Formats: sequence, C-alpha cells, structure tokens
Amino acid sequence: MPDVLKDQECPICHQKALELMESEADIPFFGKTYLFSMNCTSCNFHKADVEAEEQRQPVKITIEIGAEEDMKIRVVKSSQATIRIPHVATVEPGPGSNGYVTNIEGIIERIKHETQAAIDGEEDEDVKKKGRNIIKKLNRVTWGQEKLKLIIEDPSGNSAIISDKATVTKM
Repeated sequence: MPDVLKDQECPICHQKALELMESEADIPFFGKTYLFSMNCTSCNFHKADVEAEEQRQPVKITIEIGAEEDMKIRVVKSSQATIRIPHVATVEPGPGSNGYVTNIEGIIERIKHETQAAIDGEEDEDVKKKGRNIIKKLNRVTWGQEKLKLIIEDPSGNSAIISDKATVTKM
C-alpha cells in the first residue's frame, strides 16, 4: 500500500494541493524498488522517480527490438537516464525528467507522442515529413515489422531492461 501525503504545498504554484506518494515494488531480476511521485491538482505539476534499494553502478543497457512480443519487455527508467534510439530519437534527462516503470511499447508510445507534439508545433514541411516518417518507423517496430536498437544510459544505475536479450555494460 503506498504512503500518501495530501494537501502539501506545491513548489510551483505554492497552493496546498500537492499529493506526495511513495510505494515499494519488488521487480523480478531487479530487486526492491521505491517509486516516488508528486502531483499538484492546482497547476498539474508532476514529478516522479524510481530508485533501487541497493546502490548501483552507472550502466548502459542495450536491446535489439525485432518482434511484437518484445513490446511487453519490462523497463525501469530513472529520472537521470538517457534513452537513445539511434537515428530516431534521444531523450535526455533534465530538471523535469521523470522516472517510471513501463515496457518497451510504453517507451515507444512516449517517443511517438513527443514526436507528434513537435510536428504539431512545426511549420517547416520537411521537418514535419521527417517526424511523420519517425512515427511510421516506430509503428512498424511496434508491429514487429522492423528492428531497432534501444539504449538506456543511466549514471545512477537505477534503470533496467528486464530481458535476457538486453546487454548491460558499465559506464
């Protein structure tokens, strides 16, 4: 059961509308993990992170995705991790970066969503076309029609791709 504190002061809008939540999860092959989140009902501020119980070394995790069943592979991404899909996208961490537990499909959906948002705000037709092609490529990957490599680099070591197909190297 998660621990929840309600009606805390939001660091952004300073209203007493912030909910703080902490919970534990035991993720197979990764171990005991703490999930943290902050959500403000006033200004919609959101921050989340994932932290392993045991101290970990910086890691680089690589996996080749090539089948529809790969979409179900569990992914733990800390707020400090960078996600790279060579020749498609790089998602760098920043002050607003969140940690989360998802699967490969969840990562791809997030990248498609961000790409679509960039297209919607773009006026250059060549840039829009490139963005649409990235979304098409990611759809083909999701359907198992195309392969790509997914890389997570995490200086905190609090990220993982839970699969025998993943290779882990120290950074």
